[in-house]
Amino acid sequence: MQDPSFWDDQKQAKHILKRVNILKSIVEKGERLTFITDELETYKSLLEEEDNKALFEEAKGKLKIYQKEVDSIEMQLLLSDDLDDHDAILTIHPGAGGTESQDWAQMLMRMFKRWAEENKFPIDVIDLLPGEEAGIKSVTMQISGAYAYGYLKCEIGIHRLVRISPFNAQGKRQTSFASVFVYPVLDDDVEIEIEASDLRVDTYRSSGKGGQSVNTTDSAVRITHLPTGIVVQCQNERSQIKNRATAMKILKSRLYQHYLEEKKKEKAKQENMKTEIGWGNQIRSYVFHPYQMVKDHRTEHETGNVSAVMDGDISPFIHAYLKYKAENKSSGEKDGN
Repeated sequence: MQDPSFWDDQKQAKHILKRVNILKSIVEKGERLTFITDELETYKSLLEEEDNKALFEEAKGKLKIYQKEVDSIEMQLLLSDDLDDHDAILTIHPGAGGTESQDWAQMLMRMFKRWAEENKFPIDVIDLLPGEEAGIKSVTMQISGAYAYGYLKCEIGIHRLVRISPFNAQGKRQTSFASVFVYPVLDDDVEIEIEASDLRVDTYRSSGKGGQSVNTTDSAVRITHLPTGIVVQCQNERSQIKNRATAMKILKSRLYQHYLEEKKKEKAKQENMKTEIGWGNQIRSYVFHPYQMVKDHRTEHETGNVSAVMDGDISPFIHAYLKYKAENKSSGEKDGN
């Protein structure tokens, strides 16, 4: 990097700089873990020499603080896939059930927003289609920050809600479903060939609840990639040019993911998951009634603190899934798979 010719190829230089920063971060985490280990070993040695209650309480307090830090570092070190460090595009779609499932989709949108805010990740709502009575029909958000995609890809799948419906006059228990999909935001140097003849571009007026916020021109953009059938849209800017640029960025990410899934022969599985937003496909259940529990069906991780989860406390579920995935991968390697 000190070479005078380093910046001659700016794309390559930025790629190297980003990689260097990631490696520096890994080294710093390793050094931090060594420091924590040494300090706790010191407490252990001192307590073995002398039964000191005050020192024991101090050590307990340190252990509690360090446990959270170690969990956070472990979670980041488990993110080793090529695109894990990228920003993320997250979409939510309600399943069958009208207003009930649309309300559930909006609750999930709030949950992910709160998680992003807690992690100081900027959020940009790219496209939002409100429900007719309540909730949302769909939302697309960009969540930016280090390893945003790596974390949020753990949330891909069907999320199931069980509660007493606020939209049912008889107060009956209702089950609702919503799907979550996450795509990496690609760097400019990632080449995805998109032929102009493969695109259909439609413009329309942005939706809204009325008043000055509603556009009076056709600034919203919908782009359909004809060979794959992938549809993306953006309406968060008043400028049609800006909306088109954002929609193309999303399309690029979607196509990259699509081709990656094809290459890995997982496309059929992903498409099946997209179309069947219902029973038997959920990755996680959120039960509000007759008891309170959130349970991930892949890892068996669960909690009774439903309110905290809906307020964005989903990091324990993400951590559990990353560990589960790493353990399965390690087991497969040992078996020769």
